[in-house]
Formats: sequence, C-alpha cells, structure tokens
Amino acid sequence: MPSLSMPSLSMPSPQSVDPASATHTRRGEPKPFDAILFASFGGPDGQEDVIPFLRNVTRGRGIPDERLEEVAGHYRALGGRSPITAQNEAMIAALAQELAGRDIELPIYFGNRNWAPYHAEAVRALHADGHRHALGLVTSAYSSYSSCRQYREDFGMVLEETGLAGEVSIDKVRVYFNHPGFLEPVVDGVAGALASLAAEGHDAERVAVLFSTHSVPHSMAEASGPEETRVEGSGGWYVAQHLAACRWVMEQLHDDAPELPDWQLVFQSRSGSPHTPWLEPDVNDVIAQLAAEHSADAVVVVPIGFVTDHVEVVWDLDTEAKETAEEKGLAFRRVATSGEDPRFIAALADLVQERLDAQFPRRVVTDFGGTPDVCGANCCVGRQCRPTTSAVDSAQDVEQARADAAGSTAAAGAPA
Repeated sequence: MPSLSMPSLSMPSPQSVDPASATHTRRGEPKPFDAILFASFGGPDGQEDVIPFLRNVTRGRGIPDERLEEVAGHYRALGGRSPITAQNEAMIAALAQELAGRDIELPIYFGNRNWAPYHAEAVRALHADGHRHALGLVTSAYSSYSSCRQYREDFGMVLEETGLAGEVSIDKVRVYFNHPGFLEPVVDGVAGALASLAAEGHDAERVAVLFSTHSVPHSMAEASGPEETRVEGSGGWYVAQHLAACRWVMEQLHDDAPELPDWQLVFQSRSGSPHTPWLEPDVNDVIAQLAAEHSADAVVVVPIGFVTDHVEVVWDLDTEAKETAEEKGLAFRRVATSGEDPRFIAALADLVQERLDAQFPRRVVTDFGGTPDVCGANCCVGRQCRPTTSAVDSAQDVEQARADAAGSTAAAGAPA
C-alpha cells in the first residue's frame, strides 16, 4: 500500500527547546490544595436545552438560531442529551475512589463552561465549604487556546465573577496527552481493531489508521504553546503533541506486530466561517480519498484528541465518518476514548498527586518531552486579554483584563 499522504508531517516543526528547560518542566508553586475542580465543556440535558446550550458555546459570535439548528440536529438525534455529562460524573466517582485508595482526601467539585453545573456554581460551593486552594482537572489533554488556555481563563474569570479573587486560588494540572495512562488504552484499542479486521481477512497493508482530533483555526494552532517555540506554518504545540502521541501509539504496536498499517493525523468537527482556514485534512475527505485511490479496504479511526465519547465522537465519527466509509465500501472500526478506563482514572490521580507531593514521580512518554505545570508567557494566546491562572504572566493578564473592563465601563458611561 502506498504511504498515506501526511500533510501534518510535512509542516515545519515548532522551535525545539531543551527538554530540561523551564518551558517543559516548570513546576507549580507548592500549595495546600484542599479541593479539586473537575472542569469540562458541558452539554445539554434534554431537547429544550439544546439551543440555549449552543448559544452559550457560541456567545459573542452573533450566530443566529437558524444556523445553530444545523448543529442542534446532532444533539436532537441523541435525544437532546449529551453523553458527556454522564461520562464526567462516572469519571468523578471513579477518581474519588482512586484517590481514596491512595489516602488522598480531597472533595471533587464539578463545573462546566457552557452548561450546568457551571464553574461559578462549583467555585461558590467549594468556597462555602471552607476550601481555598483548588486544583483544576480539565477534560482536554493538549495545548491550544480552546483546550488549555481557555480553561485557565475560565478559572481566572470565575474568580473575578464571584468576587473570590485573592481569597480562592485555582491552579490547573499540566497538559497530559503524554501520560501513559491516557495513551495505553488507545494502544489496546487500535490493536483490538486491527485484530478484528485481520480476523475478517483484511491485510494490514490494506488498512489505514486515521488518528482524529478536533480541527481548530490555523491561527489558534500557530499560537499554541509558549512564545519561544513558535514557527510559522508548524501548527504549534497542538499539532506537535498530537503527532508525538500518534507516533508513540504506533511504536508500541510495532513491538508485537512489525507489519503495521500506515497512519495519518486527520481532523474533524470544523465550524465557523468557511473563509477562515482550519487544520486539514478532514476525516471524511481522507476516507473518500482512500476509496478513490483504491489504497485501502478498511479504516481504523482513533479519536486521539478526545478524552470521552461525547457528541463530536458519537456523531462526527460513529455516524458521519462511518457512513462515509460504508458508502465508499470500506470496513470501519472506531477505537474507544480513554475516558473511564481505570488506567486513565489512575492517570488523573497521578496528576493530582504530583502537585501534592513534589517527590511523586511524573510519568511521561512520547518524544515530545514533559509539559509544565505553569504555562509560559503568552502561551496559547487568544483574541483578547482575559484574566488567567497557572501561567508566568497570569498576574499581568488579570491586571490588563481589569484595566480593559474599567475602560469599557468608563466609555459606556461617557455622555454622548
């Protein structure tokens, strides 16, 4: 089988930084953490919640409800309820049990960005219960604005919103795509999918492994990671981390099966203006290309960029990508996310324990190296300044955001 085209691999790499430098190893300030804030994206709980939820997701963009209804159909087909909430609740219960087994007694508070329970509810609750130093665990494993910095902004903004800034602190755990507890379940899932296809008579050379993650705008990918690592056209740390994760997964499989299919990093769930460039290729386009070139009889789709089987996995992959494969005559397998796998739950507990105990060993795999507790200056910057936590420049972010807000208020109150 000819090698799959790999547009991501043809990109230049981000600027290499010494793996032993602060860029990769910066530790968080020791704190007496007394609570965990389990932070996620959120999802609707019923049909009547779908449009209000999507309004929250797209707030500030001026997207009319008619356009939101296009995406709403994905949720409505699933009964209007996103599977993410139940999966998060199951992970929280399993994490509490894992921590208890390690004699770590920290209450876990659950908050979302876009639907109840909101971050503000969780922070007010932990404060009311007497807790002052929360450690934030987020359901996203990679570096980018939407998957890392936006959570740090959520934490900074909720402290401002609740008036608890200076009284409550919220630190975020490191980016954890490179923890073996996140990737080992993926290895097993790919191995199982390949074995299943082999049992049906599919040769490895006629199978394509497609590692899929959420597409983001080029500008967001380029800004991912610390300022000193940026190289134009590289896709930043977002692309580099995904490629490192994919390589590691395939390397583990190689130990047991020297003859492996070719693989490719692909993207899914693009949204926004068609005039804005986003990361490509799309998973459906690649499946169609494989069929057109007669270079594969089967595809294994691996949602490497996702922690749980939420709507963008269940709909975009299990429905749309699967339908594309079936229409093109290709066998299809979709690997499960790490989600509730005990190894991933143990990884979350490791992330907590390494912040409680400076001597606790940090488990890191892939050729990317480590990831810091505290982000560097201008790491994964967005379009406007908002208060943040867990970065070397968070104090400046807070000051600038407050100054901007004060200026806006003054301008709004000025006489015409």
